[in-house]
Amino acid sequence: MRLGFGVRLGVRFGFASGSGFVSGSASDSLKKYPCGGEHTPSPIASAVPLSAAPSLTTDTQLTAVTTTTEAGHTIALLGDKNGWLHKVFLQPDTTGTLYLSVIVDKDSPVNADLLLDQSGQNVYVLTDSKVSKVSVSQCEQQPDCRSCLSVRDPYCGWCVLEGRCTRRMECSREGQANHWLWSYQPANQPANQPANQPANQPANHPQPANQCVTVQSLEPAIQSREEETQVSLVLALLPTLSEEEESLTCSFGTLAPQPAVVTGTTITCQSPLPELLPPSPPGSDHMSLRVSVMFRDVTVSSGDIIFYDCRAVGRLNATSPCMACVGSVWPCNWCVLDGLCTHNNNNSCPKQHTIHNSVEQQLELKGPDSCPFVWALQSSPLVPMGFLSPLVLLGRNLDMLQGEEQYSCVVVVVGEELKLNATLKNDPETKVTTITCSVHQFQYPLKQLEYSAPIYLQRGSRRVDTAPILRLQLYDCSVGQSDCSQCRAVSSGYGCVWCGGETPGCVYNLSCSSSPGPADTCPSPQITQIQPVSGPVEGGVLITIRGSNLGMHYQDIQGGVTVAGVSCLPQSHGYLISTRIVCELQPSKQETEGPVIVTVGDSEPGRSLQTFTYQDPQLTGIVPDKGPVSGGTSLTVQGTRLRTGQRKDLTAYVGQQPCYIVEEVNGTHLVCRTSPSNQTAELTVRVLFGKAERSVPGQVFHYMEDPVITEAFPAESFYGGGRSIKVIGRSLYVVQQPMITVWVEPKENPPMRRRRRRRRNNQLVFNSTVPKQEHCTVVSSSEMTCLTPRVTPDTKVMGVWFELDNVKVAFESVAGKTFSYYPNPELFALNRDDPDTPYRFKPGGVIAVEGKGLTRAMTRGEVVAWLGDKECEVKTLDSTHLYCEPPEKQPASLGNHKLPSLRVVMGKLNIDLGTVQYDTEDLSPVPLAAQVGLAAGATVVVLVVLVIILMYRRKSKQALRDYKKVLVQLETLEINVGDQCRKEFTDLMTEMMDLSSDVGGPGIPLLDYKTYAERVFFPGQRGAPLSQNLDLPESRRQTVEQGLGQLNNLLNNRLFLIRFIHTLEAQQNFSQRDRGYVASLLTMALHDQLEYFTDVMKTLLGDLVKQYVAKNPKLMLRRTETVVEKMLTNWMSICLYSFLKEVAGEPLYMLYRAIKYQVDKGPVDAVTGKAKRTLNDSHLLREDIDYCSITLVVKGGVEVQPCPVKVLDTDTITQVKDKILDQIYKGAPFSQRPAADSLDLEWRSGQAGHLTLSDDDVTAVFQGRWRKLNTLQHYKVPDGATVALIPGSAAVMGIHQVYQTGESKYCNTTIETEYTRSTRPERVNTVILL
Repeated sequence: MRLGFGVRLGVRFGFASGSGFVSGSASDSLKKYPCGGEHTPSPIASAVPLSAAPSLTTDTQLTAVTTTTEAGHTIALLGDKNGWLHKVFLQPDTTGTLYLSVIVDKDSPVNADLLLDQSGQNVYVLTDSKVSKVSVSQCEQQPDCRSCLSVRDPYCGWCVLEGRCTRRMECSREGQANHWLWSYQPANQPANQPANQPANQPANHPQPANQCVTVQSLEPAIQSREEETQVSLVLALLPTLSEEEESLTCSFGTLAPQPAVVTGTTITCQSPLPELLPPSPPGSDHMSLRVSVMFRDVTVSSGDIIFYDCRAVGRLNATSPCMACVGSVWPCNWCVLDGLCTHNNNNSCPKQHTIHNSVEQQLELKGPDSCPFVWALQSSPLVPMGFLSPLVLLGRNLDMLQGEEQYSCVVVVVGEELKLNATLKNDPETKVTTITCSVHQFQYPLKQLEYSAPIYLQRGSRRVDTAPILRLQLYDCSVGQSDCSQCRAVSSGYGCVWCGGETPGCVYNLSCSSSPGPADTCPSPQITQIQPVSGPVEGGVLITIRGSNLGMHYQDIQGGVTVAGVSCLPQSHGYLISTRIVCELQPSKQETEGPVIVTVGDSEPGRSLQTFTYQDPQLTGIVPDKGPVSGGTSLTVQGTRLRTGQRKDLTAYVGQQPCYIVEEVNGTHLVCRTSPSNQTAELTVRVLFGKAERSVPGQVFHYMEDPVITEAFPAESFYGGGRSIKVIGRSLYVVQQPMITVWVEPKENPPMRRRRRRRRNNQLVFNSTVPKQEHCTVVSSSEMTCLTPRVTPDTKVMGVWFELDNVKVAFESVAGKTFSYYPNPELFALNRDDPDTPYRFKPGGVIAVEGKGLTRAMTRGEVVAWLGDKECEVKTLDSTHLYCEPPEKQPASLGNHKLPSLRVVMGKLNIDLGTVQYDTEDLSPVPLAAQVGLAAGATVVVLVVLVIILMYRRKSKQALRDYKKVLVQLETLEINVGDQCRKEFTDLMTEMMDLSSDVGGPGIPLLDYKTYAERVFFPGQRGAPLSQNLDLPESRRQTVEQGLGQLNNLLNNRLFLIRFIHTLEAQQNFSQRDRGYVASLLTMALHDQLEYFTDVMKTLLGDLVKQYVAKNPKLMLRRTETVVEKMLTNWMSICLYSFLKEVAGEPLYMLYRAIKYQVDKGPVDAVTGKAKRTLNDSHLLREDIDYCSITLVVKGGVEVQPCPVKVLDTDTITQVKDKILDQIYKGAPFSQRPAADSLDLEWRSGQAGHLTLSDDDVTAVFQGRWRKLNTLQHYKVPDGATVALIPGSAAVMGIHQVYQTGESKYCNTTIETEYTRSTRPERVNTVILL
């Protein structure tokens, strides 16, 4: 559907005929009333239809339309047939932007009656079934500027200094630049200027800027944490502060804010002291700190600055601190002799020899390659235990380390540093330094083959940079090599051999001194364990053989393994040198048993002491034989020799569905849990023993429909648990072990992720780590009972559900409400004052027990009370009392007490309330202790009342003294204000006398009547639209003049004229501007017949009064909305001209001149118009500006007398030209003056010194990105300087006109300027007759 918003003007006329109105189409009028009829008007008709482009095109039919305005912008609210409300922003070029759609009533058409409330904040939407109140905007829901502008809501904008998303009217400074940011604001337009274009300019589509106050640059972006400096931030769209006491602050992280210096859009603040900065994160050499520009407690914008720590760079790399320092991304330098990493380039190293960072330019000694560095081992890194081994290292740039300090090689063995003396030898050709360490016999206490020991060079107490990979490989052949095969399998580079003799073992080759020396062959294999010890006759299971000397390689045992006389195939992936063999059992023809035999090469075979058995397992039955299709049933498979093979070799199946084994398997039983099935079925149960399969003969498992729970009650319990929950459903007998589960979370911990719910078959499945569970009892196929689990008070119940094997049903989905846990009911002891004293009971009555919250999660029928070994029948239970009737005779005690005790059982709570003694004696009504307590309480109350009275009297005297002090201060203030007012009044009277003498000379510039009438009738137009002569060819002049004569006759017809006006106003598309133009044209046409004009106007006013009496009389004549109201305005303007000219004009002009004279005495902002001496508080210039008044001598021609003009040294050049023109043309209308923009101001000094002054030239001063307008103070123009107004340098050459005004006693100045001039009514808004 296409929706067009535009203006279509269609007028239909109705004429009196008989008893009613006759209307016809345009084509009928053309035929009935031909043009030129004597007594008929020319018909208004057109053969060309008017068209408008659509603002929005939708695929859904629209059923409702209404529009509203916000800050001068139009928003359309559209309802469609599907129940949606669309919000559309209408651009100035009539295009529409759909920015939000809200569902009101799905699939229900929106009624055409969309109604906005009086505040305009909500719209009432009517559908078939309901009336909805929809907010037109939701600005307050946006937390930050970015989200506020991204929603593209024309109602919403970001109020910068308040830090919130608001409507424009809600932002206190919305009229000031960049204080209220709008998402539709064009990028090249200030944020306080309306986005709609002026009428005389083309309307461009406003492109959304979507730009918040952002940090464009931050200098410096990185900084050393060891120094303090100035931080400068350049902000885009920074709002200006209007009050002097207001200021911006800078906040670094969580540190206290500090004052900021604002220069244009640049904000400068001091970085924090080094000791105030937070530490860098562990393991990091820098930290990022948020810098926020604050206005009070509101963050205007923020950026990040990085503080780096050069000392931390060296500390974090212990092996090579120099290379890490100079190779860092931060500008850090290394002090060689001091071993210090620093950021300072100037005199940073006390002992000289500085290596600069690699980023430095034009420096020779820089980068990691310049650091003293030990980079390799010249000797072998393999060092055997217990032998003297030499160590030789290679280094470079070590000649930089001058001095007498000793060098040592440091080897770190298991956390202990071993220092060896070192000697250095430099090779001048290769510039490589050889470091020779003293020989040493190394040892390490760890029981492992080898140990990697770091080694580095140390000079004195400081470490020299060393490659991180520089390590010694210490090794011990005897560790981990328990037999000959393992020893001989070690790499030959280690030199390990198997040494025989009395104590054979694996040793280093040079240490084997016993006879007969290193062994060439190994002993026969030894088998210590086989697993499993049984398997099926079909084979297929894996056998694990453990022992020693089981070969050096996998190839040594291939084909050499037999189990009970049957070959077993070794698996390469399970072989471990000499200690483990994994082989696959092969089929056997019959049940048999025997040892495991392993043969390695030519050695004697190894035989196991354990016996392996081939056996044939059998299945005999299953229990139970049914379960739900969702699975989860614990199925027990019965049989013989079920423990065949290992647990991992056993797998069970129900049909094709796996049944997961959950318990340890014995010879006769196997327990598994069934998996879900997609349908009900009768399936065979199978068990796989490796590759051997067995089935249960003559019995199947029945997959049945899942149990369904339809009702569960009650929905409350207490923390102690044990309350009985009755569950109603069907097929409940299918489940073997139903349970009720409660999921709880600790209250003090933050909420866990809600991973507990996911849908499966329209049932809720909960995932909980520590649930509270209780078993339920199945009463019948349709009923079961569950006791609620016990929970602790410090936990929060997150959910309750029933577990029926794999079927999990949430309590909420069954009962329609959540299950609630409440605090345990409290029962007080029978004798609360002395619990050890028995409660005396008179037979024939009831025992009353007091408590709290007794019925919150319990009913009378669920409570059981016992007195000794007899039941105390519960008669009544309410929230605070329990009444039970005990037996007539005192029951026997169940405990060690002689008297029976009263016990109340509520679920799992068993509460002992004390012993009971049957007695008939009366008790004392009021104990003595109670009487003493009452007397003491009364005494305390009396003392409290006396203290309150004394405090009240003291406060009253203090208040009287403060009141007298305030009166004295007010009297002093009144005297000071009176003195100030008298002084100001005297100054004002003196200035008014000067003004009267100044204005009285040239007179008041009055417009002639014709110009005055045209401006009143057609405001904003240059003259009347139809006042010019007709420019027509002679062939049509007679026809047109005849038509105009007929129109004049019709206008003089009173009945036609009234009906004509009423018909026009009845048109819906007849705009208010069109009404004004029609009224003004009628006023011009009937200007010479004011009596007839007045008579017609009186008739129309009568009709208007009747119309408003029926509506609201208070709204009449409020606005010029009808033709007659504009006619009345024009009629009054005509009648008031003489009065304004002769009476009221002079006082009004004097008032204007007085106000302007007062304002011009102080500085005026050339951009915002704010003035220092204004009467308007909203346009008050609050900044303190130093200024002084100077007098300029204005010269025109040679023969013209110079004219002095008073100006301010802070005035811009345009302001100076305006003041000169005001002085020269004080007697001429403003519209007849030359425009200040068409003239240039020239400063003349002597004969040859001429300088043209302007607001903007190459000498303009820049502050950041802002340019200051030039003033007289900028050009240093002195008091009494001579200036002249000359034609503008950029003016087009053409006809010039000479203006000469004033009389002999005023200045006579001649100015030659361009003929083309423009009036500027915005500068004379307070003048009427100009």
